[in-house]
Amino acid sequence: MPLFFLIPLCTALVTGYLFKKRTDEIAYLADVFAVISLILSLVLAPWQIQLVLLIVVLISTNKLLRKNEYRQTEATGKPPR
Repeated sequence: MPLFFLIPLCTALVTGYLFKKRTDEIAYLADVFAVISLILSLVLAPWQIQLVLLIVVLISTNKLLRKNEYRQTEATGKPPR
């Protein structure tokens, strides 16, 4: 399995870490660069990693949706649509 996707991922993580506390314009540019690097690393990732990430996103989204429906039911007293 090629690990080329780790290069932009590490670049994005290092960029985000270095400019987290900065408030000037260079921090905004670094954030844009980090987001682009994260997207590039997801595109370059092998299909196995993409599949695992998709499963994690689907499971967490489903849990958050249930939690939100439960809160809505408690607040209004009516079942969700």
